[in-house]
Amino acid sequence: MTETVNRDGWMLCIASDITHLRADERDLRQDRDLALRASQTDELTGISSRRYVMNKLEEMIMRNLPDQPREGCLCIFDIDFFKGINDLYGHQTGDDVLLDFARRVQPIVRRHDCFGRVGGEEFMLLLPDTSAEEGEGIVRRIMEIVRASRPLSGAPLFRYTCSAGLATMAVGDSAKVLYARADAALYSAKQSGRDRIMIGAR
Repeated sequence: MTETVNRDGWMLCIASDITHLRADERDLRQDRDLALRASQTDELTGISSRRYVMNKLEEMIMRNLPDQPREGCLCIFDIDFFKGINDLYGHQTGDDVLLDFARRVQPIVRRHDCFGRVGGEEFMLLLPDTSAEEGEGIVRRIMEIVRASRPLSGAPLFRYTCSAGLATMAVGDSAKVLYARADAALYSAKQSGRDRIMIGAR
């Protein structure tokens, strides 16, 4: 709406209908929001995507300053013998197991934690402001809940387990170094018989 006042006091008002422009703007915002949500969410499980959880890992590392050190843990989970589940029961069942794992863990994740799928049957849990002892307790609780799960209605005796590698954050760590420490601990857990947690050495 534009207004012009003439010398004789009359006012000229010109209105333009921009309804379609506002609708286009709203559609663009909705498309942007959908694209952002898709980039942050794992398509299968609905939890955080690899990109999102890796960004959160970088943020956790950046807040750990030499003059203000903070605690924090990173845990990587791997579903045990997942290839065998796919081979024996089919990929749909494999997907059901991934979904079950995500649903079992999600209620345990605290508001400031971050839980995401980083690829295949591998998941990552970030535990900011959490000591090694607290982190280990959370991970052990998750593993107990997973052991008790019976996710297949057609196979009530079917059960699965997971292995976990936990690493605590230290001043000077990069995201890459902390992740590698947790990954090495996960490898040790799998080599030691699976269905267990190992803690990465600094």
